[in-house]
Amino acid sequence: MFRPKLPTMPQPTGLVTPPTVVEPTSITPGTPASPPATLAPASTRPTIQLTPGTTLALVGGGTAVVLVVGAVLVSMLLAVAVTGVSVALVAVVLRLLVNDMHKGR
Repeated sequence: MFRPKLPTMPQPTGLVTPPTVVEPTSITPGTPASPPATLAPASTRPTIQLTPGTTLALVGGGTAVVLVVGAVLVSMLLAVAVTGVSVALVAVVLRLLVNDMHKGR
């Protein structure tokens, strides 16, 4: 019951051609290969070295970016929440007004 049923492989239909035989060939020496192209010279620019001051600046900058992005996201979430509450209040007030109109008050 819990074992999968594997389908059987279908048999080929129609004409089946036999596989072709590949005969080995001999390698004849030819002209020598051209030498590889010269590599581009290595860059003479110095590598970046992080000093303690640079590391502190990078960490501070990263922290500032995270805090700013977090503040923006929280303010957007707060704006959505305030908008939702105000829409709900307007819906309740409109419902009360419509009910009062139907009752004839």
